[in-house]
Amino acid sequence: MSSTSTEPTRHQVWKMFDRIAHRYDLLNRLLSFGRDIAWRKILCKNLPEKAALHVLDLATGTADVLLTMPRHREVALGLGIDPSGGMLRHGEKKIQDQHKTDSLFLVRGDAMALSLPDNHFDAVTISFGIRNVADFQAGLREMHRILKPGARALILEFSLPPNPVFRRLYLFYFRHVLPRIGGIISGDMAAYRYLNQTVETFPFGSAFLECMEHAGFKNLSAQPLTLGIASLYIGEK
Repeated sequence: MSSTSTEPTRHQVWKMFDRIAHRYDLLNRLLSFGRDIAWRKILCKNLPEKAALHVLDLATGTADVLLTMPRHREVALGLGIDPSGGMLRHGEKKIQDQHKTDSLFLVRGDAMALSLPDNHFDAVTISFGIRNVADFQAGLREMHRILKPGARALILEFSLPPNPVFRRLYLFYFRHVLPRIGGIISGDMAAYRYLNQTVETFPFGSAFLECMEHAGFKNLSAQPLTLGIASLYIGEK
């Protein structure tokens, strides 16, 4: 795939993920210096402490979050939804390799229009995907709808570091180094330009908590991770 691929939009972003699916896991580890593993562990440790959880993971990609969950909580059913068939194929192979086909399932779908019943899941998660939803406020409302009363939403997303010196260093890496490395390894420079552009324009911190509140969530909190490079947002129905 040429590094001059067309810049994606949020409506067509699944096509971009189809193109880079074969290098997605490798680049996650490389470009985050392995911090993505720690961030997913923190998310999973904040799942409700109850037996036989039913969990929905949106923008599930290659199923890394779903496969991390059983190491920290008892998951009776983990359903992953993503619009990218290419990503899901890689995720399905990982689930098979780890012998989790009895409890973890992947389907292609749209976070803004979930074909799922109301009040059904104990938790819903989404990692580094909410900013890719074309109407993320509609996605938040769907997350709220499918949760049981009192159930929990866990949203992991990139944010901007509050320290001005570290933010400048981070943005230099994000704007100039990350797209070049990502483009060379994946063969798709546009995909990794899209990454930094969406992160810099997406609401974070208190602004994102307000978005969750507008969707109906309560008992809200935000936990900055790795000096604010990422944040874990938690809300309840």
